[in-house]
Amino acid sequence: MKRIGLAVGAGIAASSFAIGLTAVAAWLIATAAHHPAVSTLAVAVVAVRTFGIGRGVLRYGERLAGHDAVLRQLASVRATVVRHLAELVPAGAPELRTGDLTTRLVADVDSTADRTLRVRLPAMVAAAVGVLATIGAAVVFPPVAAALVISFAMVALVAPTIAAGVARRDADRQRQQIAPLRGAYAAAVTQTLHGAGDLIAYDADDAALGRLDAADREVSRAGRRSAWAQGLAIGVGLAAAGLVPLSALWWGVPAVHQGRLTLPLLAVVTLAPLALYEVLAPLIPAATLVPQFRAAQHRLDDITTRTPAVADPQRPVPLPGPPYRLVIEDLAVAWPSRPDRPVFTGLNLTAAAGQRIAVIGPSGSGKSTLAAALMRFVEPAAGTIRINGTDIREVSGDDARRLIGLCAQDAYLFDSTIAENVRLARPGATDEDVLDALRQARLGDWVATLPDGLHTWIGEHGARLSGGQRQRLSLARVLLANCPIVVLDEPTEHLDEAEAARVLADLFDATRDSVLIAITHRSRDLRLVDAVVDISEVTAAPGEPGFIDARVGN
Repeated sequence: MKRIGLAVGAGIAASSFAIGLTAVAAWLIATAAHHPAVSTLAVAVVAVRTFGIGRGVLRYGERLAGHDAVLRQLASVRATVVRHLAELVPAGAPELRTGDLTTRLVADVDSTADRTLRVRLPAMVAAAVGVLATIGAAVVFPPVAAALVISFAMVALVAPTIAAGVARRDADRQRQQIAPLRGAYAAAVTQTLHGAGDLIAYDADDAALGRLDAADREVSRAGRRSAWAQGLAIGVGLAAAGLVPLSALWWGVPAVHQGRLTLPLLAVVTLAPLALYEVLAPLIPAATLVPQFRAAQHRLDDITTRTPAVADPQRPVPLPGPPYRLVIEDLAVAWPSRPDRPVFTGLNLTAAAGQRIAVIGPSGSGKSTLAAALMRFVEPAAGTIRINGTDIREVSGDDARRLIGLCAQDAYLFDSTIAENVRLARPGATDEDVLDALRQARLGDWVATLPDGLHTWIGEHGARLSGGQRQRLSLARVLLANCPIVVLDEPTEHLDEAEAARVLADLFDATRDSVLIAITHRSRDLRLVDAVVDISEVTAAPGEPGFIDARVGN
């Protein structure tokens, strides 16, 4: 608030200097027309220079303080939104598409800064300057003050109200979908770009581009309606701005003839209000943006007010110490979107350090759901997951994930270097730590052959790597985290049999001292584990206790 106050103060001073500059310049020109002594004009000349330079300096100070304040606010809002998304997305939010999320995280968050810079600050400055200008006009020539009040009301209240009303009517007609339309358009663009290859292959690119054109037309139509409202309001504002000079001339000319007003002061009261209009004018286009800002704020509130799928305990207990033992008792898990439909119920499993348990089952039976529950991405509907006797719901999610690491089949690889992708698991790790993890994942020799070594860029989603290299890079990330419990979710998916066997053997060898839960559908993978749990044998009927006896693999 301190910086906002500085911005408002600088804005009031800058606007006052602008009005003062116009007033003094008008007086100076009118007075100079009578060819007075130079000494008569000296003070006015200095005042013009002072107001001219001061206006620029103060305007710069206003922009500096205002943008500094809103950028700090922007960082806070963006961090809040990202923090809530981090709690929502792992549990699944199917209605939040990638393009739409990008729009919310970028355009909608940026709108919070625009709302402050383009609505709140101008409104506060205009209110203060308008009051000061009216008081000054009342002192110099009261009839102009009355016209100024009427003009001020029309420019600052009536015209923005008209603009906001038209914009709101359009927004209501579209159910306030200006921002959602942009989000839908961004989602369509993202989807089209990601699926460009398939669209071209199946000759569906023209239809996809047609849908993009239709979405673009909807966004443009909404923008034109807003521009029409803004143009109407600006016309009203211009008419109101012209009211004051005309009123000044109407009342001032007779006053000059009667000797109640000098000619230089007539020039002042006629021209100075035009500078005031420059202060009030931004309120009109700002009013048309209010519905958009409200819609954007509503979309942000939709994220920040959602209840996360997993809530940290108010008083987390400390992490248990090694050696670690994982015990799952009568576990049932349901996704937040379908809380009344557990994916599975009654799962029991026990594993100690150094043991390898395979979890198998057909697609949709709950293997990845089990991984999500272990990672604290979703809460158990029933039952418990305990580590050394401590329920993982009693520790914070971050602490739980320090003990449990996940190597997913679709682990995200960033368009960055090999080192930075691996170091994601432990930001403080040295290059030697990263290399050691890569060697354990059997990528050390390959990295040594690269010209840039660890600093080689891997492309978007690891596009420059083979499937096996991407999987091994994900493994190196888990190994660098050095988690005592490791969950492998389909670690050999999309790999041929030979490469899958090599990757899995390396995975098991590198995690030989950890509790290992391998989620897989490959029967050949079962030869390397100590026990197998078929999750499809778990009862899916809520309330029925089920028990699985882990059978020892061959």
